[in-house]
Amino acid sequence: MTASTGIEIRTIDDDDVPAWTRAMHTGFLRPPVVSKEEVEIRRAGMDLDRTQGAFDGGRCVAAFRSFAQRLTVPGGASVAADAVSNVSVSPTHRRRGLLGRMMTNDLRLAKERGDAAATLIAAEWLIYGRYGFGPASWTTEWEVDVARAGLDRRYAGPADGGRVDFVDPGTARELGPALHERLRATRPGFVDRDERWWRRATGDLRPAGRPWTEPFYVVYRAPDGAVDGLLAYTAQDTWEAKRPHGTASVLDLIAVSTEAERALWHFLLSVDWITTVRSGFRAPDDLLPLLLPDPRAAKVTTHADLLWLRPLDVPALLEARTYAHPGTLVVEVADPDGYAGGRFLLEAGPDGARCAATTRPADLALGVGDVGALYLGDESVVRLAALGRVAEERPGAAARAELMLRTARRPWCPDVF
Repeated sequence: MTASTGIEIRTIDDDDVPAWTRAMHTGFLRPPVVSKEEVEIRRAGMDLDRTQGAFDGGRCVAAFRSFAQRLTVPGGASVAADAVSNVSVSPTHRRRGLLGRMMTNDLRLAKERGDAAATLIAAEWLIYGRYGFGPASWTTEWEVDVARAGLDRRYAGPADGGRVDFVDPGTARELGPALHERLRATRPGFVDRDERWWRRATGDLRPAGRPWTEPFYVVYRAPDGAVDGLLAYTAQDTWEAKRPHGTASVLDLIAVSTEAERALWHFLLSVDWITTVRSGFRAPDDLLPLLLPDPRAAKVTTHADLLWLRPLDVPALLEARTYAHPGTLVVEVADPDGYAGGRFLLEAGPDGARCAATTRPADLALGVGDVGALYLGDESVVRLAALGRVAEERPGAAARAELMLRTARRPWCPDVF
């Protein structure tokens, strides 16, 4: 590793925001041009006490930011998480330990604040495991050939007495937050969305000159009038030989009932001139493929890890969630960085859990990143044991943990942050 002598890492101030933004642009291969308006919009959403920069001779060469987040866990409770974002090191300063220093600073402060975990969306798989993160949820994207799907093209609306309506961006911004909170309380892996998120998603907050295509916004209203679903999509109007070949791309589809989810998908798949629907990032066990008479009409175009989780307080995390089957486990957690290691006794079931340090012999031994991968219920303890990443110290412990930890529906984080 090349020495980083002379490079200062520190939290930034208001005067640093333009240079910090330029460094972030550089790392993400965006044009290194920063407008005054972008700086103002970005600064309004930054906590400078949680924003770091690396400076070499006065030039910002690395960027790192975190913010407060609520993460929904199995059972519907949420925990305080340290959400890591905008991580970037300029190509001229790679392999000098700058990310490691910034990550260490951030995780130390998160631990001191009492955050139960840190989260991030990993651009590359190989980077974050060394800091104790593990892939906690996955995402899948489908492309649907509408003509092959087999749906009735005479569809004229939901058969359950509900209705589907277009709304304007302001109405979507008004209705969306409460709807999202209703859904977040039921789905492990969801994270909170603040007012700023909704303003950006509906075009109310964006720098001038940044490309923007106004989406279509559609709501599903249940028979009692309640708004139980919201869809945002864009459409590309393409014709060949006097025949339509339109593509609809989903930006967001949230629904608190299966009736709402089915109605919104069926609506989009029946829009005239649309021959291809791109689903956007969905849960791997989304209803979409099996909603179609011919599920093969939905081709997987992306299947990848999304939300990564780094435990900072193992007892707090394990006590926050519920468990499908009752059981008792002693887990030995190795954490080279010292934030979350130890041996813990977990006594858990469908109604909750207790977890505390113990001296009892361990049933399972694993690294802190694998705790992160298992925590939301998506990964298999038995599979990790077969890979040698979980050591089964007591026969049958992996199968017992599997029954306890797995969830009926897979965790899903629909947001990239």
